[in-house]
Amino acid sequence: MHVEAVFLPRHDWVPNNPRLPVLMYRNAFSGSSDYAADFERRVSAHGWTGLWRNGIFDYRHYHTGAHEVLGIAAGTAEVEIGGPGALELKVRAGDCLILPAGTGHCRLWKDNAFLVIGAYPPGQQADMKTAAPSADDLERIAALPLPSSDPLEGATGALMQHWLPPG
Repeated sequence: MHVEAVFLPRHDWVPNNPRLPVLMYRNAFSGSSDYAADFERRVSAHGWTGLWRNGIFDYRHYHTGAHEVLGIAAGTAEVEIGGPGALELKVRAGDCLILPAGTGHCRLWKDNAFLVIGAYPPGQQADMKTAAPSADDLERIAALPLPSSDPLEGATGALMQHWLPPG
């Protein structure tokens, strides 16, 4: 599994996260026969909650109340991360994205098989923001607690190395 960390500054109306990078896990589930079930098992075992199965919305949005993990369980898609024209990623079954609160995202295209499994750190709930953030939104993003574990690898995972507490 290869993990890339990408910092995204504020872009257009999308706040992104001022201190945490987006993490892209490539081939996080290579060799699996059921990406969806394996992803759900791993994420639950590492304490992430609110599991859902769906896709990625085709409109730009971000969350102020939760960090979000997106496991690509089937198919392929192109996803915009960070706001209009910021970063376009092709994702495929077996990949995983961890988006810190404030990170803009939307699906640009998908194939018919595209399926995503999502979840959030314990106690966090995703809200849906589709406009520039208010001062309160920016404060909420900055104050949101860090997860206590990486959703795929637990206490020793890449998230724990890349999302260090301030100070």
